[in-house]
Amino acid sequence: MLGNELLRERIPKFKEMSLRDWRQALTTPPMYRVGNSTLRIQTHFVCLIAAVGLFVLIVWYAMSPPSRSHKSYFYSEHYDMLPISNVMTPLSLVDGYNSTYPLTPPVRSAFGVTYRIGIISDLDTDSKSNSDSSTWLSYYKKGFLTWDRVHGSVSFKWDAVEPTQLTSTLGQGKRGMELSELVVFNGKLYAPDDRTGIVYEIDGSKAIPWVLLTNGDGRRSKGFKSEWAAVKDNKLYVGGLGKEWTTSTGELVDFDPMWIKQIHASGQVSHHNWRINYEKLRRAVGIEFPGYMIHESAVWSNIHRKWFFLPRKMSKETYHEDTDPYHGTNILLTADENFTNIDVVSVGEAIPTHGFSSFKFIPGTEDEIIVALKSEETSQGSATYIMVFNIKGKVVFPEMKIADIKYEGIEFI
Repeated sequence: MLGNELLRERIPKFKEMSLRDWRQALTTPPMYRVGNSTLRIQTHFVCLIAAVGLFVLIVWYAMSPPSRSHKSYFYSEHYDMLPISNVMTPLSLVDGYNSTYPLTPPVRSAFGVTYRIGIISDLDTDSKSNSDSSTWLSYYKKGFLTWDRVHGSVSFKWDAVEPTQLTSTLGQGKRGMELSELVVFNGKLYAPDDRTGIVYEIDGSKAIPWVLLTNGDGRRSKGFKSEWAAVKDNKLYVGGLGKEWTTSTGELVDFDPMWIKQIHASGQVSHHNWRINYEKLRRAVGIEFPGYMIHESAVWSNIHRKWFFLPRKMSKETYHEDTDPYHGTNILLTADENFTNIDVVSVGEAIPTHGFSSFKFIPGTEDEIIVALKSEETSQGSATYIMVFNIKGKVVFPEMKIADIKYEGIEFI
């Protein structure tokens, strides 16, 4: 009996000591003996170190650049899916400017190099929609240009589908969407309206207003009559007719069309008087006012560090709206950056009703080969022609009619 009583007294003390010892063991870091030293590991400190290490690992993984080597595909209904293996993504962002050009990777084959191209229309008064009097439209037609460097030849193939119809409700003087050029700038596609002065971004089937250009020095209420656009030193230059604004019979009104606009990638616009430059260009072929030269196409070449112009019309006679449609040109003008040295070459046959409206250098030709559009506008109607030639004036692909409407902009898209 006495033994049982002693056992009952010791059990609660044993339980009490055991629970107390376990709690202390859980809150006291374990100790390890290494030689004559005791090593104590702090549990909270170890957890903190582990968390920091995990965080650094996650950040390093997130910031690691992806592989730049990938496989691109260039698709059209005329071609199978054609892979370009091991294409390196270009480091095109320099100082915030996207220099990607052309926008669609070209495809190399036994037939040459195939590029995606687009042309855009200026329908003048016919741009107003027949179904909505408050809407204006332009047609955006796409196709392919194949350049065979070995044989020095070129071929075209246009999409079988109908051209994309671009629309806008923005007009001036009951006119709008008279898109006069097509140009890639800062990784996007743009087209200026020569009635409203609006420069549109072309995104698929949408025409999105980007900037508004006003006439002359920019202090005018009238929209700038934009006719050409070119990229130089990561800025977009937009120019007008390059001649004095006159009445329909040639009387001088102002010099507003002889200004050009310089647009930064941010959309900031500055205005520059190019009257002297335009006068030097027409003087190179012996023209002085009241004679005139009308410009609708110009491109800056970074390779040659020169301006290239293909005038639409020119005449040593006074401007008159009745005779103007018959003064088409066949000349190429090149000028250095300061318009000090200007050269003139003839390109193919001069057809009085045909004049240049847009051109671009074919990529990969060192700015030696040009593809150009020519427009025709007479009382019998309008038409568009395409041709290819080199900067010496040698014709590679003679004029070919591609439409019974007026397309005034071409670009590698």
